[in-house]
Amino acid sequence: MTEALAVTVEIAKGVAWLTLNRPESRNAVGPELSQALHEAAIRCADDPDVRCVVLTGSGKFFCVGGDVDLFARVGDRAGETVGALARTFHAGVLRLATMPKPLITAINGPAAGAGLSLAILGDIAIAARSAQFAVAYSAIGLTPDGGASWMLPRLIGLRRAQEMMLTNRRVGAEEAATMGLVTRTVADDDLVAAARETADALAQGAVGALAACRKLLHDGAVVGLAAQLDAEAAAIAATSGSAEGREGVAAFIGRRRPAFPGAPVA
Repeated sequence: MTEALAVTVEIAKGVAWLTLNRPESRNAVGPELSQALHEAAIRCADDPDVRCVVLTGSGKFFCVGGDVDLFARVGDRAGETVGALARTFHAGVLRLATMPKPLITAINGPAAGAGLSLAILGDIAIAARSAQFAVAYSAIGLTPDGGASWMLPRLIGLRRAQEMMLTNRRVGAEEAATMGLVTRTVADDDLVAAARETADALAQGAVGALAACRKLLHDGAVVGLAAQLDAEAAAIAATSGSAEGREGVAAFIGRRRPAFPGAPVA
């Protein structure tokens, strides 16, 4: 019997669906899943036919975080093992965060620890109403990974991030949407359709401009106003001279729907 892939990849009509595929362990992040996620992220980033990526989980959980059973099994080698795991995981996270195309997270159930980091990584994060969120690390004497300490304060503010990180309070899906942790919630049965509708719309869009928007938003969190204004000027100059920009302007003037280069046939 062939072993199931830890992360499956399905590509259709410009959209890549990445599914964390360890439902028996609630999609815990171990070496196989971490490596598979990194490889899938590289594949999606480099494939010109992929214009949008959706990340979701299999089964009833999105991802419960690191494989704590593994941490216990390795005993005195925990520092070395977890450090190597985190580096591989972070390589995948960074590739997903910086690839030149948008990312949607379809959060199908509870997300904790590293799973929380993945859940909030999406440019658009759509949560099933059964989803719950927890930082979880300090409850077992560990510290965050996957970018949680960078993303949480930027999404929900320092005070709320401090509470979530230090007390490990669980946050339900509706509260998560209210505080800005996720974009919106939908009924569990509607999650896939909602994510697909959003992904298809983005795949039809000006992906080059969307990539530039992603970079501006990320960089704007850590640079000053003058540098950000310079980056915006450079980006709008580049996009206005691109085939996407020329088509977008022509469509606006012609009062028609734009047909951006490379967009799949609807």
